[in-house]
Amino acid sequence: QRTSCEKCRRPLRVCWCSYLPDTPVKINGKIIILQHPDEEKRNLKTGPMLFHGMTSGQCLIFYGKKFPSAKHQGLKEMLEEPHTYVLYPGQQSKCITDISHTHPQGESYNLVLIDGTWQQAKSMYFHSPFLHSLPQVSLPELGPSLYVIRTQPSEYCLSTVESAALAMSIMEKDKSIVDKLVHPLKALCTFQLKYGAVEHQDKVTLLELGQYRKPVGKRTMKFLRQTA
Repeated sequence: QRTSCEKCRRPLRVCWCSYLPDTPVKINGKIIILQHPDEEKRNLKTGPMLFHGMTSGQCLIFYGKKFPSAKHQGLKEMLEEPHTYVLYPGQQSKCITDISHTHPQGESYNLVLIDGTWQQAKSMYFHSPFLHSLPQVSLPELGPSLYVIRTQPSEYCLSTVESAALAMSIMEKDKSIVDKLVHPLKALCTFQLKYGAVEHQDKVTLLELGQYRKPVGKRTMKFLRQTA
C-alpha cells in the first residue's frame, strides 16, 4: 500500500503540499465552498488546495446537494452576512470587477463557490432557493484553464481553485494571490502528466472537432454552447 500525505491525502510521490504558499493567503473575508458529494470523492479535486493555502478559518467547505440544510452548522448565518456574493454566471450576475470598485474599503465579504461539474453546480443552485437571494457575480472573460488533466465544458471555464483565486485577487486588488494559490494545481498537473495522464481539450472544442465520444443530449448541448 502506498504511503499517502496526511494533509492532501495524495501518494507522497505526487503530493502537492510543498507547493502551497509559504505564508497562507489572508483576505478580508471568507471563501465558502459548497461541494457536491461526488466532487468530495475525486482524487483530483482542487478545493483542498484553497483550504490549505489560506489562513485558518477563511476557507470553509460544506458538503451536500442543497444548501443550507440543518447539517450545515453556521452556514445560513454566514450567507445572511452583508456583502455575501455567490460566484455563479447568469443574466443577473454582475462582474466581480465592478463589485470590487464599489465595495466599502475595510468591509468584510463572503464569496460562495459551488464545487462540482457544471451540471451538478446548476442542479445544486436550482435546488438551493436560499442562494437565489444572494447577489450573483461572475469573473471577467478568461483564457484556458490550467487544469489540463480534466475536461472543462469550454475553454473559458476554470477549476474551483482558479476561480476563487482570481475572484480574491480582484476583491483584494492583489494579483499575487493567483500565483500563490494555483501553484499546487500546476504541480498536480505536472505530476499526472509525468505518470501517464494526457492533456484534455474542453468539451465544446471536442464537439466541434467531432472527437467527443460520449452521447450528448439537446439540453447538454445547449448548456455547453451557453458556456462557450
